[in-house]
Amino acid sequence: MESLLNAHTALIEAAVRAAQSAGDLPAFTLPPVEIKPPNRPEMGDYAYAGALAVAKLAGMKPIDIAQTIAKHLPSAPFLAAVEVAMPGFINFRLDVTWLRAQVAEIINAGDNLGAVTLGKGKRAQVEFVSANPTGPLHIGRSRGAIVGDTMARLLQAAGYIVEREYYFNNAGMQMRHLGNSMRIRYLQALGLPVELPKEEGTFYQGEYLKEFAEQLAAEKGDSLKDAGWEVFKEYAEKKMFVMIRQTLERIHIQHDIFFNENSLYDDGSVSATLEALQERDLIYVASVRESESDEVKAQNAKTPPAQWFRSTRFGDSEDRVVLKSDGAATYTLPDIAYHMNKLGRGFDLLVNVLGSDHYTEHQVVKYGVQALGGEADRIHVILMQFVRLIREGKEVKMSTRRGDYETLDDLIDQTSPDAVRYMLLARNANSRLDFDLDLAVRQTTDNPVYYIQYAYVRCAGILREAEARSFTGEGADMSLLDEESLSFIRRVLTLGDEISHSVLNFEPHRIAFYAHELASAFHTLYDRLRVFGDGIDEDVAAARLHFYRAAQTAFRRVLGLMGMSTPDRM
Repeated sequence: MESLLNAHTALIEAAVRAAQSAGDLPAFTLPPVEIKPPNRPEMGDYAYAGALAVAKLAGMKPIDIAQTIAKHLPSAPFLAAVEVAMPGFINFRLDVTWLRAQVAEIINAGDNLGAVTLGKGKRAQVEFVSANPTGPLHIGRSRGAIVGDTMARLLQAAGYIVEREYYFNNAGMQMRHLGNSMRIRYLQALGLPVELPKEEGTFYQGEYLKEFAEQLAAEKGDSLKDAGWEVFKEYAEKKMFVMIRQTLERIHIQHDIFFNENSLYDDGSVSATLEALQERDLIYVASVRESESDEVKAQNAKTPPAQWFRSTRFGDSEDRVVLKSDGAATYTLPDIAYHMNKLGRGFDLLVNVLGSDHYTEHQVVKYGVQALGGEADRIHVILMQFVRLIREGKEVKMSTRRGDYETLDDLIDQTSPDAVRYMLLARNANSRLDFDLDLAVRQTTDNPVYYIQYAYVRCAGILREAEARSFTGEGADMSLLDEESLSFIRRVLTLGDEISHSVLNFEPHRIAFYAHELASAFHTLYDRLRVFGDGIDEDVAAARLHFYRAAQTAFRRVLGLMGMSTPDRM
C-alpha cells in the first residue's frame, strides 16, 4: 500500500507531461510536487497548489494551468472527484467505495501497513548510543537510544536495508582512567589500604566498579596486584559491554555491529587518514592555529607544536587540532577515519544520532570526509537536546549515587520500557525534553503511553468477545460504515505519508505524534461504535468488527514502529 501523497504526486507529474506533449502547456521543468491536505476539510482530502508556483515559468494564469493539469489527470481507482478552485488549486476527493475496500487492505497489510518504497534497493546505517564503556548507560544517552532505534525502524518501513551500529569508544585517555580506577577498586577488594582519589575527570567513582572488582578478586585472587592499568581496563570494558547490551535489550534495542574505536588504530586507519590529509597539504604544525595574531603566536612560541587540520578551507570558522602536542589524537582524527570506513562499506545513507554538544565536532568530521574525497552528503546527523527528569513538578537532580535516576536501568525500573520509549521519542530531538516520572506511571488517559495502548486493548477486547460468540463477520457489507468511521480509515491510510516524511526529514518523533492523533480519533468513536448489544443489526456488527480488526492492525503497526508492546489487557 503505497503512500497516498506519492500516488497523487505521480498523477500530477503524469498530467503535466501529457499536457506538455499535447501542447496545452509550454515546456518547463516542473518543481517538486507538494501534495497535502487542504486547510479546510470541506475542500477535499488532498490539494495541489503548484500551479501558482509555475505561473511565471508557463506564462499562464494559475487557474488556467490548474484546469489544464486537471484535464490531463489519469484516472485512478482511489479518486472520486477532482475540483479546480481559485486562484489555482487542484483539490482531490477520495472515492468512498474505494475507501471502504481499504479496511480489508489494512487488515491484509498487517505488519507491513504503511510500508513505502522510498529506500528500495538502498542500504542505510544508523549509528546511535555510542557511549564510552566507562559506566552504565546514563539518562543523557537514553534519548539517543530511542531516537536512533525508531529512526532505524522507520527506514526499514521505507524500504531500506538497515544496520544499527554502536561505535564503542574504547581508546583514549578515558579508558586509561577506567583502568586505573578499576585497579584501585581491585586492590580494595583484596583488603589493601588504598583510596580512590576524588579527582574529577580522572577517576570513576561509580559503585559498579566495586562490583566488578569483587568479581575479579574472586576469579584471580591477588595474582593481579602488581598488574598495570591495561589489564583492568580490558576486564572492566568487557563487563561494561555486557551491561550496556543487557540494558538496551530491556528497551527492545539490539545493534547489529559494535565497532571498536581501537580497531582504527590497530589497522592503521587513523595514521593513514592523517597521512592522506598531509598529502593534500591540509595539515600544518604549530603551537596555535595559523589564523591567530602574531602576538598570540609569540606568547605560545614555547608550547610544543600540535598538528592542525585546515578545516577553514571547507567552510569552518577556525582550524582544528587533530594531533595534540603529546602525540595523542583528538576525537576529530579517528572520527574522520571512522566515517571514511563507514562510507567504504557501501551505505547509501549514514545517520548519526548525537548529543547537541557534538554540533561542532560533527561538522568538522564532515569537512574531513569532504577533504578526503568522501561523499559527505550521505552523512546526516540528528542532534538531541538534553533530558530533564521531573517528579512532583520538580527537576530530579542528577547524582553519582546509584538509584537517583542517573542510569537508564533506574529509569526503566521506575516506569516501564514502553514509557521510556514513548516519552523520550514524543518531542522533536532538537527541543529540550522533560520526562515526567509521575505521568509515565499513571494508568489514566492523560498518560499518552496508556492512551495509545488502551486503543489497542479496546480492539483486542472486541475481537475476544467476537471469538467467544463465534462471530466472524464474514461477508460484511462495508457500506454500512458511517462517515466518522471512514474518517478514521483516512487517517490510517496516511501512515505511509508519515513514514516518508519522517525518513526524508530525519524526524522520528512524528510517528509518536501520529500515534497519539490516531488514538484520539479512535477513542472518540469507540463508545458510539458498538459491535454487540441490544438493537445492533448483525450486518452492522459485521462491518464494525472488520473496522476494529483494521484499527487493531494500525495500532499494532504504529506501536511496533515505536518499539512498544501491544498488551491485550490493561
